[in-house]
Order: sequence, then structure tokens, then C-alpha cells
Amino acid sequence: MPNEGAFEAEPNVIVEDPSLVETEEEPKAEEPIRDLPSDDSSPIEAAVQDRTGTAPAETPMEPEPPEIEPPGPSQEEPVCYHEGGEQFAEDVESHMAVLPEVATTTEKVTIEHIQVDNPEDNSPEEIERLRQIIWKRCHLLMGKGNALPPAARGVVCDIDVGGATPVAQRCRRVAPQFREKLSDLIKGLLSAKMISPSTSPWASPIVIIIKKNGVDIQLCIDYRVVNGLTQLMVYPMPLINDLLEDLDKVLWYCSLDMVSGFWVVSMTERARLISAFITPFGLFEWNRMPFGLKNAPQIYQRLIDNALYGYLKISADVSNDSEPRDVFLTGEAETEQKSSVLGRRSYIDDILVTADSWDALCNKVDRLLEVCDKWNLSISVVKSFWGLRKVDYLGHQVSMDGLEAHPKDLQALADLPFPSTLRAMQSFLGSLNYYSRFIEDFAIYASVLYELRESDFHEITRKKPEESVIEKANRDDRKEAPAGEDRWTRAERAFAVLKTKIAATPVLRHFDPDRPPVVVVYASKWAVSAALMQEHHGVYWPVNFTSRTLKSNEINYGIVDKEVLALLRILEVCYTLLVTRKIKVLTRYSTLGWLMQSKGFHGRLGRWTALLSPWTLEIVKCTKGEDEILGTLAATITPRAKVDEALIDIAPQKQPRQVIAMPPPTVEPEEKLLVVSFDGSARVKRGGGAYSAIVWQLPRWKVVFAASEYMAELTVNEAEYRGMMLCLDLVAPLDRGRLIICGDSNLVIRQMRGEIECKAPGLKLLRSKAMEKLRSWPDHEFLHMKRDLNQSADKLAGAALQRGDGEVVTSEEDKLDLIALNRLDELLIPKSVDSVAHVAAVTRSTRRRRVSPEVLQEEIVQRTRSERILQAQNEERWIVDLKAYLKGEVGNLSSDEAKNCAKVADDYEVDELDMLFYCPVAAQTDEERDLVARLVVPETLQHDFLHHYHTSLEGGHRGSGRTYHRIRAHFHWRGLYRSVQRYVGECVDCETGKGRPVAQGESPGNVQATYPFQMIAMDHIPSLPKSFKGNTELLIWVDLFSGYVIAKASASRTAQTVAENYEECVFRRFGASEVIRHDREPGFMSDFFRAFNRIVGQKQRVLWRTGHKPTVLLKEWCRRSRDR
Repeated sequence: MPNEGAFEAEPNVIVEDPSLVETEEEPKAEEPIRDLPSDDSSPIEAAVQDRTGTAPAETPMEPEPPEIEPPGPSQEEPVCYHEGGEQFAEDVESHMAVLPEVATTTEKVTIEHIQVDNPEDNSPEEIERLRQIIWKRCHLLMGKGNALPPAARGVVCDIDVGGATPVAQRCRRVAPQFREKLSDLIKGLLSAKMISPSTSPWASPIVIIIKKNGVDIQLCIDYRVVNGLTQLMVYPMPLINDLLEDLDKVLWYCSLDMVSGFWVVSMTERARLISAFITPFGLFEWNRMPFGLKNAPQIYQRLIDNALYGYLKISADVSNDSEPRDVFLTGEAETEQKSSVLGRRSYIDDILVTADSWDALCNKVDRLLEVCDKWNLSISVVKSFWGLRKVDYLGHQVSMDGLEAHPKDLQALADLPFPSTLRAMQSFLGSLNYYSRFIEDFAIYASVLYELRESDFHEITRKKPEESVIEKANRDDRKEAPAGEDRWTRAERAFAVLKTKIAATPVLRHFDPDRPPVVVVYASKWAVSAALMQEHHGVYWPVNFTSRTLKSNEINYGIVDKEVLALLRILEVCYTLLVTRKIKVLTRYSTLGWLMQSKGFHGRLGRWTALLSPWTLEIVKCTKGEDEILGTLAATITPRAKVDEALIDIAPQKQPRQVIAMPPPTVEPEEKLLVVSFDGSARVKRGGGAYSAIVWQLPRWKVVFAASEYMAELTVNEAEYRGMMLCLDLVAPLDRGRLIICGDSNLVIRQMRGEIECKAPGLKLLRSKAMEKLRSWPDHEFLHMKRDLNQSADKLAGAALQRGDGEVVTSEEDKLDLIALNRLDELLIPKSVDSVAHVAAVTRSTRRRRVSPEVLQEEIVQRTRSERILQAQNEERWIVDLKAYLKGEVGNLSSDEAKNCAKVADDYEVDELDMLFYCPVAAQTDEERDLVARLVVPETLQHDFLHHYHTSLEGGHRGSGRTYHRIRAHFHWRGLYRSVQRYVGECVDCETGKGRPVAQGESPGNVQATYPFQMIAMDHIPSLPKSFKGNTELLIWVDLFSGYVIAKASASRTAQTVAENYEECVFRRFGASEVIRHDREPGFMSDFFRAFNRIVGQKQRVLWRTGHKPTVLLKEWCRRSRDR
């Protein structure tokens, strides 16, 4: 393993005495640092060493002072208690270089030291044959001891820090009792020629680690600064699960360990200088590659891979005495075309040799020793085992029977107490996750532990119960846990169950490609799990277990949907084993089979169907519960019904995601308070945004303040936040009382309430400022409303955005306009409903009285509307210029503006109210012109008119033609038909409200895709900003079966370009589509594209872009997504 080598070291403990490691000038106190666990131990051992986050009892520290009681209430002077921080080895293990205790020589190796003895399975002749093969290259074998092995050929370690300035860190002081031992350790390294004195401008500090005996020490180098500056070497490291595959036909194993690991790699001159470390006895640099450097594992792994697979060769001029040379820079390819030595990779310095016969094993060992001799790689005799039926490899036991988890210190794991810190719990769960393939339903049992947070551990530490919760639980008669039971009871129960499971893991059979795979899925309320099994002699034996917890939204899924998630999980984890194979799935519900047979799914079922479509599955439902398969399962598989019973005691408090709708605040009819409303808007393309705020005083709904502002480079959400902050600025000088804040931005209102998290950095800053201003208003409430009810603030923000400048409303007329548009009272003031019915006698008059209708209110509304339209016309430049031209006021117009007005002046007139009307030239007399005159609507009000004539109750969601004619009869603006067509086409209610056609004929609107890329929709986005390659168009193809989207940038959309892009992006990858839907654009209907379709044998269908087609809605959604 990479940070072990041949250097044996006793178990290490935490340094907690601050006098042991400190800096030269009154620095910050060093946090305790733990030693790295030896890598030939499994991750379980690291978790055992880190089980509680505190030093073991054997740690040689000063006697602990007597426990001091906190001062009582009677004491006058308070005493402050502070607990020291903790730093674990896991925080810095990849940045620490461990300095070993070296010896000048190693024990002499004899042929008897080769561990081949296995008289039960091998004959003496076979054992002797293998020993002689190994002994032929006895110079590669090294015995016990830490003498420096010879350097490997063809590889060097270099450290690339770019143009970084050298960093020289201060020397850390060492306690007097350890200075002599540190000196001896450095002398040993110097005598072994691992290090040498240095004059480098770089310097990394050392870290002292005390061993369990309290006398000996181990030294580490802190390379965190150097690693932070080092350029990462990109090289694929092997996955342990991949190394444990393809072992189903193996009978014999060899587990080999290379001597000293990284120490066999020489260093370049630059790497020696950068790796320099500083001690109280001087500055030293490395001659060999140490542990803890950022790229050390990749460099060594690349060396072993090249030796085993033979990609590059060593030059003939390279000798042992020459300067180290890197073959990966010279790049001379191996001329001899030989197969790989072992047919598998190593895990850094751990090599596994596999063979299906003794002769094959001898041949592989001979070839392996040959390449080790070629590259000068030494093998440790003590840690290597040859020709065995079962060997230890990477924390596992590998044999012909299968794979077993093999953590070395199982007794320490069984005695492991419940972790007292979040870091210790994460270490424990991470260690178990290394063996999760052996633990059935691991995520189901561990989910309650994953939910614990740092605050929970602080709470349990504060309580310090006198009796362990596990002991209490063991005394109980295994009764069902009550609903409100303490979460720590469930956590400790789950912790105990997981310790039991890792101590009794089953044997996983090797995957046999000749046997059909079987998958058993299981789903609980908060997690899913699946088991991959194969049948051996009539019994299903496990091959792999996998599981995961459910997300908050997935908890709401039905049990059938959760089984689909479990199936997708096992297919993802075991993809390389199961791909192209027929899989038998055992399930408790028949709906999974129905999912595979049905067509036309949408939503998540459609996505799942597409993901499962490449797999050949045989869904088998157990009609009698699990009685049909229980008899054939191995004893290591827990029956599903018993799993349900066992989960009662550890069920986590996971709840489905619920949307909590807060009731809107209400106001009494005569209550005095302040109501503020805000709004914000921004331009998407041109940039810039505006926001507004209005302060209302109740009960008379008087406008106290009203203002708007404009800012460049503002998003919509930022504008909404700034509008709310403007409200708070306006009410700052007023008396503090009840305040209701109203807005139509659901995001801003919910973030201010704390219902959703604010993640955008810019919005976080604005929210914090708003929260600071709200501190002076203890009685405040938020109200979210629809945009229709916020027309007053919307009008101010829209006008400021159009002008590009803000304003402060001061005139009474403008305030009356805001009052006329106000509809907040519809939400805030509840309608009175009398609970008592009053009945009185009614005497009806014999003479019917006609009451004249009130026309005053209607006149006021008409006047208000006319003033609003007039104000909007005066804010639009071309209308103002045209009205001035028609009135003869051309003094302020330029020559170009006057010419433009003269071209269209015959079609327009100005009435006595100074409002612009459109009058076609076809009308001859004044009476005719008055009849056909249509009011010119400015751009800021066009959306309101479209909403009134289409979306409102009066509009009735009519089609684009009828809506256009209704508006055209009374109003006019340039591009009226395009605006109506675009508005109706984007209406969501029109898209979703109309059902499928009654007659399912063969029209393009009724044809449904039955497989991927049978039918595609094609569209484009024009006029995009020009890219550095000159592209201004974006072509889009959408698969109507799966929703898969393909986008291609293009410089034009001619027939030739569209045809070439379609052939490259769609036809080459997925073949010809039967149907192509488009909106009859010139590029799509050209003769060349027709000829292209005839060549590839497609049938082209043409589809108008209409609002009720779901495929058009899909294409438009893709267009808007790409635009954003």
C-alpha cells in the first residue's frame, strides 16, 4: 500500500500535549494531529483508531488535573471554560510524508523464507518447482528490515508548481525529551541515503507523533502548502471493485507486496528542492520519492502498469549508474508485441496473481519476476504469499469459494463505543461503506446515522446519560418503539446492528458469466436495496448488495416506484457485470412487469422506461409473498418480512416534503397600520432593471410614499429584492407598528420567510441587508399575491424601466391613479359574512320605481384610463415625435425624425385630448375617418390589452384570429398581428386545456412515437450573439419519444447547412427518422432537403406551429431554455 512500504511501525496515538509541537515565536496553538493508519490495514482499523475522537488510554500524557466544578451562583467572578480543538489524521493524511526508522541492512533471505508451503493442496514437487522459479531471481527478494532498496529504472518523480514563489515555513519547536530521538531518526535517513542536506528556498515543517509506549516517536512532514501549489498529474487510479472481478475460474493466488513502495522512485533536481523539510537540526531534501506528495500514487501506479502491460521500454543506454531517466518522457514504445503479464492491474504496490492451474501460476510468476528484474523492482518476502487457495488482498479474503470481508481487528470493532463526535461517526460510516457490498440493506440501517448533525452530538454530550441507551434497549422486551422515542435510541440500535453485520458478513460468490443473474429488489419507507445473486446447486447465493436512502421527494413515491429505483440502482452499480445479459428480477408487486410492457408513459415513468429499455428483464412476481423464493435463498439473505420487523426499532424520522401554505394576514375594517407593496422588472437582452415601492396607510388606503428607481445590470430577482428594500427605506421615518409587506415574487417572499434557502451570492447579500432593516419592525408579515393584484407597483416599475430613470410620486393625480389600480384590499380585508340571518316583513309598492344608474364612477374610470394611456403615449419617443409633427411643433425635431414622421403622418391624427389615433387613408370623409379611427397603444400597455382580450374572463382564451380582429376593431400598434400570435402561442392555459383529437387519424398531430428517434421535432433559434467561431444560429432536434434534445451551433440556416447538420448530429448516430416535425421554414422546405429525405428513405411531414400542439410547446420550451 502507498503509505506503508516495508517500514513496520507500532500503532500511533494523538499528540495532545501542546509542549510537544509548537512554533518558534508565540504562534497559534497547534491542533493535535494523529498519525496516519498503515495502509495495509483496512479502513475499519482507521475507524477503530478514530472511534471517539479522543486519545486512547495508553497515550503517555501528563497526569490529568482534578476535575474542576463550575462556579456556583454565589461566586462573584465568572470562570470561562474552553475545550481545545481536535484535528484528525484523516484531515491531512494525503499531505503527510511519514519518515520511517531505517536500518542499514535487512535480514538475509533464504529459499525457506519463501512462503509457498501448502501441503494440503500442493505436492512437494509443485512447491519446489515454484520456489526454484522464485529463487532464480533471489536478488529481487528482500527480508525483514528497512534498508533502502535499489532505485527503479525508467521512472523519476518531478514536482511541477508552475510559476509559484518558493515558500519557506518556520521550523516547529520540539519538546526536549524527543529531540535526541529526532536526531537519531535523521541520522538513519542520512546513512541510508534517503535524504541529504539542502540549501533549497523551500521548507515544509515537521509533525511529531508519539507511539503507544510513550517513548518512541514517528516523524511526519506537513506538505499541505506544497501540494496546494502542485499541478495535478492526471492518471486513472484503479478501482478496488474492478480488481475483485473476473475471479470465478481462479484456483490459485499469489498476494505480493513490493518493497518500500514509493521509496524506489528517484527524484529530479527540482523535486528535491521543493520537497525540502526543516527541522531544529537543519534543512534536508529527499533523494527518493516520499509519501504524502500530491502525485506520488499516480507516479508509482503508472510505473507498475507499464511494467505489467509493456507499453514503453527502457533505452539501451540507461544503466544503473547513469542519471535517472523517465521513459514516460522519452516515449520509446515497446517493439515486442507481448500480452500483459497478469491480465490485471495492481493496486499501487499490492499485486494479485491469479491462475486456473498450477502450471499457469508458475508461468505468470516467472514472467512477473522477469519484468521486476527489468525495472529493478524488489519484493518483500515477509509480506508476499505464493500459490495459495485463499489469500488476503486489500482488506478482503479471496478464494475459489468467493469473496469475504476481512477487517483485521474485529474484536476492537465489536468493542467500539458509540462515537461522540460527528467526525468520528462519519469515519465509522465511511469505513463501513468500504464493505457495503457485503452488508445487506446497509443504507436502510445506516440512514438514521446519516441524519445526525454536529448539534445532535453536542446535545448528547451535554446530557451525559448515566446509562447507555443500548443497555436500556437491551432490557426492553423488543417492543415497538413509540412514535416520539428519542432519536438517540434509534441511532444506537442501528449502530449496534451494523457492528453485528460487519462482524458476520456473508461470503459473496464470484460472478459467473455462464450463469443467469438474478436480482431481488426491496423498498422500505425511506430507503431501497437490491441484491444480485446467482444460482449454485439450487440455491441463490449473493454476488453483490447495494442500497441507498431516498430523497425527500422520493419518499412520497409508491412502493412500486421505489422498487423501480432499487432496480435502477443495482443496474448502475453492477453495469459491467450485467450489460448485454438477460436478468431475472424477483419482485413482490406485478406492476414492475406492467411498466415494461405498457407504452405512452410520461413524467418519471417515461424516463424510467427509457432507462430500462436497453435491458432484457424477466419480471417474476412472488404470488405467495416470498414463500416461493425463501426456500432457495442462501442462509445469508434476510427474508424481506423479517427485515420489515427489524426496521421498526430504527426507523428514522424522515417525512415527505410538504408544502406549507401560510394563511394570508388579515386586516380589520378600521384597523390602523401600514401596508407596503413592491415590484421589480428587468430586461433580458438589453440589460437594466427597475423597481418600485408604495407605502399605504390604512384604513383609508392613503398613499404616503411612492417611488421607483432604475439600475443597470440588474436581474429580475435582484430588482424584486431592491424593491422590498426601497419599501423599508420609505417606512423608516414612520412610527413602528404593524407592517404588512406585499409582493408578487414568490421567491423573495419565501426566502424572507425562511421557507426556502437563498443560495445565489448576490441575493444572499441583499437578503441580509433586508433582514437587518426588518429588525426595527418586530410586528411584520409577508404576503405573496398574484401580479394582477399588484398593478399599482407594477405600473411604477414598468414606467421606470421604459424611461430608464426612476421617479418620486408627489402629485395628487398620480396618487389617485395608484389608488384606482389598487386591489390589495381584496386580499387583506375579509368579506363580512353574517352568521345571523335577519328576517323582516317587506311591503312591496304597487308602483315600480326606476332607479337611474350611477354614471359618475364610470366617468371617473374612463378618465383614469385615458390619462394612463396618454401618459404611456408621452413616454414613447416615436409617438411624441409624431404628435409634435401633426401639431406643427417641429422645432425640436431633427431632419431625419421629421422625414420619418412625414412618411406615416397621413395615417394618424391627434384628438382634442392630445391622444394619437390611427386612421387609414382609405377613409375619405371626416365622418368615415372617425368611424375607423383606432387608438394607438404604446408598448408598455400592449401586454395589458392582450391580457384583457385573450386571458381575462371576457377574452375567453379565443384563438389568435378572433383575438386579433377584436383588438384591431378599436386599437392599433405596429406589429399587432405578430404580438397576438406570439401571446396566444405562449398561453399555458391554451396549451394544456385542450385535449387530444377525438378522431385518432393519421394526421401529424395524432401520430405517437413508439421508440426513440422514430419521430423528431426540428426548430432553430436565430439571431444569437456571434460566437468566436462565427456561429449565430442554434439548430435543435427533439426526440418525441424520450425528450432527448440535440443542439448544434451554426453560422446560417440555409438548406445545405441544415441538411449537413442533421446528417451529422442525428442520422449518423440514430439513423433516419420516420417523421420530422417542423414549422415550414424555408430552410426545412427547400428542394435540397427534400432530396436528402428521399435519399435516406424518410417520410417528411409538415406541421403548422399552433398553440395547442404539445410538440410545439416542447420545442418552444427548449428554445426558451437555450435562450436563458
